[in-house]
Amino acid sequence: MRRVKLRKRKSRPKNVAPDKQRARKRRAFRVRVVYGLVFLSFSSLILRMAYVQVAQGKTFRQSEMTTQYARVPILPQRGWIYDANGQVLAWDKPVLAIELDRYTPMTDAQLHQLAAILAPVLETTASSLYQTMQSQPGALQVTLASNVTDAQVAFVVEHQTELPGVQVVQDYERQYPYGDLAGQVLGYVGAITAQNVNQYKGYLYSQKVGETGIEYEYEHILQGKPGYDLVTIDSAGNAVGSVGDIAPVDGDNIQLTLDGREQAEAQMIMQNMIDSNSANKNNITDAAAVMLNVKTGGVIAMVSYPYLDPNWYTNGSYIHHVHYLETSGAQLNNAIDTYNYPGSTVKPANMLTALKAGVVTPKTLIEDDGYIYIGTQRKNEDEGFVFGLVNPIEALTVSSDVFLYEVGLHLGKWFGSTTTSGGGYPSSDGSYQNYLDTDFAKGINALFQGEENFGLGLPTGIDLPYESSGKFYIENYRKGNIQVPYNLKASEQSIAKTGKYVNYGSPASLADAAIGQSQMFTPMELAEYAMTLADEGLRLKPHLLENVFGPDATPSSGAKPLRSFKTQVVGQVKGAPWQWHLIQQGMYGVTSNPSGTAYYAFMGAHYQAAGKTGTAQIYINGKPTDNSVFICYAPLNHPLVAVAVMAPGGGYGAQFSAVIARQMIDAYFNEHHEPWMPKSGWTSTAIPANWKTSAAYLVPEQSH
Repeated sequence: MRRVKLRKRKSRPKNVAPDKQRARKRRAFRVRVVYGLVFLSFSSLILRMAYVQVAQGKTFRQSEMTTQYARVPILPQRGWIYDANGQVLAWDKPVLAIELDRYTPMTDAQLHQLAAILAPVLETTASSLYQTMQSQPGALQVTLASNVTDAQVAFVVEHQTELPGVQVVQDYERQYPYGDLAGQVLGYVGAITAQNVNQYKGYLYSQKVGETGIEYEYEHILQGKPGYDLVTIDSAGNAVGSVGDIAPVDGDNIQLTLDGREQAEAQMIMQNMIDSNSANKNNITDAAAVMLNVKTGGVIAMVSYPYLDPNWYTNGSYIHHVHYLETSGAQLNNAIDTYNYPGSTVKPANMLTALKAGVVTPKTLIEDDGYIYIGTQRKNEDEGFVFGLVNPIEALTVSSDVFLYEVGLHLGKWFGSTTTSGGGYPSSDGSYQNYLDTDFAKGINALFQGEENFGLGLPTGIDLPYESSGKFYIENYRKGNIQVPYNLKASEQSIAKTGKYVNYGSPASLADAAIGQSQMFTPMELAEYAMTLADEGLRLKPHLLENVFGPDATPSSGAKPLRSFKTQVVGQVKGAPWQWHLIQQGMYGVTSNPSGTAYYAFMGAHYQAAGKTGTAQIYINGKPTDNSVFICYAPLNHPLVAVAVMAPGGGYGAQFSAVIARQMIDAYFNEHHEPWMPKSGWTSTAIPANWKTSAAYLVPEQSH
């Protein structure tokens, strides 16, 4: 009952006025208390101000004048680079470094003074340190010492006023744990220079940036954003406290399609082949090999000989290898930067062009007597071979030059070339010059365009900087029949508009083009071509980037990629199924038929392969030699990989490049435990344990 009465009393109207009166009294008391507290607070503040101004004013004014704030940069960690199997190919090692800023010009005397002060602390000589300060003349910041000790850091901080432009930064040293493994592909990092500073807006001068390879191509992904630590510095130059910081954002990690195991195997195979080829070893100054995933276009391996160790550019040992780098051309990625004659490897493409044009049918037979005349020029079969009656499949298998000579000539409407007659052009063309401007131009265009449809003569678009593309040529009769560049697009546009393209070529160029002696391509272009043959005309874009992960994620952490590369179709070479089958059978004969040019290179293989050898006559240092070339894909009916190998000076394609391709394919299939490979030969995906004791690793290291 008491509870009920209490509730009723609260609701009674007659009790309202007494409640308000009591509330007013409570508020009045609180106001008096607050006023008292405010009075005391202001009194304390006034007393404190008097103390500061009168008793300690001089001290605080002096402190205010001498206390400074320094914004110390905190560099981000560069993203790591992983191979297709999750193995680290490039990573950042955290280090403290002492660096000299050069964006404020210093006199020579000032640099000498800095060197004299710092040299004892950095355990070097003043002259040596001065030379370091003068090195890398284009760089806006130069590293004086890396991996510095606490004592060295303390000295720089304590003597900051005596060391203008010198600062301690937390840096990262880029390291490539496998040395020259895919050195040209990975590239290296370097300092920002006066020449490229405008390219890196918002960067700190102390940040390292990609200069070549993947490091350059994906700089925007690998490079994070710097942070800052705001530090108070007293009059003695001592850091007395941290006001706060903005944390850096580390770069994203990337995973490549590159298979570290296969890359190592391929580089060892290439090195061993060169070392064992005593007849041509001195002629081979550069070579390249590329393996592509036929299903995706991903680069499985990309070999560029001679090899390059990116660590030379990041650990200070570059100076010991200058002679090697300047004389060997190792800084070039020969897979994408250099082009050369492809030889007979272009015959499958040109045979397809002839089949589609009706110049050749499956029943075509051409008598190969070892040579024919074109005008007054005699064009011989390689090594004087005589193959007799040859059909299209056999022409590819034995690599009949005479058959393809006839293909090129017929496309250009030059008829009647035999062992006794030089042939001629249709009388309806009138003058010889009109023939060159019309039927000859259309024929050479058909050959070159047929090759270009496969990507030959065009940049592949591989995600690497500085890619070169191949070129087409014709003989110019007004210049003594020397080869001159041929502008395919200009010719096609002119013919479409006027019906002719003025040129001063030679019908012999039709024959040369048909066998790969009037064009030059890069190994990467040839690999894309081989992949397109494997895919029966579907042309995929070659690529190296597979996945991008956040800074704290790796391929083996189970994290979902931020983004992944999607296979890109960049073209389609048209052809009827029977035409593709004919080309495939001719290329299969190359590796399986005892008469095939690469039969011995693939003898005993546990899989079927389609291939094509190429041997082009070239000159190195003024001496005649051969460009050894080979393309292939395997397995035959369900291709997984496509390979192209090029070795100028390597001799016959069958004896050098085809052997390398065979061993590369064996190594890849063994690594991936393909069921057709004997289990006794299976390997793991790990980079071989003997990599750092192999000649492929040691030879560049011993180059200084």
